[in-house]
This record gives sequence, C-alpha cells and structure tokens, in this order.
Amino acid sequence: MTINIYSPDQQVSEVFPGGSIRVQKPIGFPHQDSVVRRVGPLFYWSWAHTEKEGGIGLHPHEGFEIMSYVLNGRLVHGDTLGTESAVGQGGAQVMQTGSGVSHQEKFFGPDGEAFQIWLEPHLSEALKRRPTYADYRHEDFPLASTAPGVSVKTILGGESPIKLVTDAKMWDITLEPGTTYAYELAAGYAWAALAVRGDGTWEPAAGDGEPVAFRHKDFSVIETPAGGKRFTLRAGADRALRMAVIEVPTKVDYPLYRK
Repeated sequence: MTINIYSPDQQVSEVFPGGSIRVQKPIGFPHQDSVVRRVGPLFYWSWAHTEKEGGIGLHPHEGFEIMSYVLNGRLVHGDTLGTESAVGQGGAQVMQTGSGVSHQEKFFGPDGEAFQIWLEPHLSEALKRRPTYADYRHEDFPLASTAPGVSVKTILGGESPIKLVTDAKMWDITLEPGTTYAYELAAGYAWAALAVRGDGTWEPAAGDGEPVAFRHKDFSVIETPAGGKRFTLRAGADRALRMAVIEVPTKVDYPLYRK
C-alpha cells in the first residue's frame, strides 16, 4: 500500500476574474501543472468557493462524465439540451456529455462551496452517445451511520441513484473527533481523498506501513498494487473530520486521454 499526501501548495489555485470564485484543484487542467495529473479515470477535481455569487458562461464539453456536488450554497445549471436546474446543499448535477453539449453555471452563497469532478469513460464509445443531464437532492442519497460518530453518504456506486459508465465510487464521510472508519481497498484500486474539514491520520493494517498524517485541505492518494488492503481513517482529537473520497481503478481496459 502506498499513501501520498499533497498539500494545498502542491495543488492548483485559481481565482476567476473579479475574484468571484476561488478554486483549489487537487487535479487541474493539463496546462496547470498539477502534481497529480490523474488517478485512473479521475481526470479533474476542483473545489470552488464564492462569498456571494459567481458564474461561468456557456462553454462546450464532450465525452466526459461531469458531476458537480454542492457542499454549501446553491448551483444553477443551464444547457443546450434546454435544461434549467438548481440544486442546493448536498445536491448533485450530472452531465454525461456524450456527443457534445454546452452548459453554463451560476454559483451562489453566502459561503458557497462545491466540487466539480470529471471522470473518463471509453471516449470513442462515449462520443457515440446522446448527452444527458440529471440532478439529485441530498435526500436522494443513501446515508449510513457505520459506528457512533461516523456518517457515510454514498454519492457514487452502491445504492446511489447516480449511474455512470465510468467505474467510480464516491463518499462524503464525516467523523467526530477521535473516531475511526475502516475500509478494505481492493487490489488495483485507489482512493483519492480531500480533507474538506479537519485533520486526521491514515493507519494501514499491521505490517503494511506506518500511519500517515494529513491536514485540512490536503489531498491524499492511496493505492494497493497487489492484494486487498485494509486501513483505517482516524479523525484528529480536536475537531470533526469531513472527507470527500473517490475510488477508481488505477488502470482501465481502454485508452485514456493523454493530458
């Protein structure tokens, strides 16, 4: 098992014109020289903030599966399919961009906060499909308490209502101070994890390595090249921990776009 931690200064920072939206990108665009270029089919991950409001005008996409997940505030979407949609805290908007679609976004606070995540299916197949859009509310997603002080919301995979072509799972995990969440990661898969709130530690099983600490805003990538590996996520003692976690295969059986 390998565990790598990337601090905010190893990620991409961007401020939109006028300062309306500030963005931290664990995985940025090709020209932005991210330390992490991709994790398997996970191609792009941005974490956007706005104090009041900000927007991005109409622009095109094709092929990729794109999800926006709202942590706080409200996100308004419009596209050339004729969609007009808004979701609030805990909601998601999903575009399977297929043969091509253009969209625009408006992001509202106060203290707006959202992710945008791009996943890559087999592009030559995806480009043959009709583009689609769907949105989901917080209440649509499964929420489980796996132990006292531990909450796990399933965003992708499992019983999530979102059905993607790309092999990916995602969770929004909250741990009260000092609590733990254990997981077994299958061989050939990776966790890409962002510390949205709080600090913590990754603790491999005995014999698989030493504990690795991370802090608020750090980006972690955990891989298991051979054999399933069990590890534990532990929240720091002083404050609650909120982690956004995406699980993807480290390799896929189709060519990936060369960034």
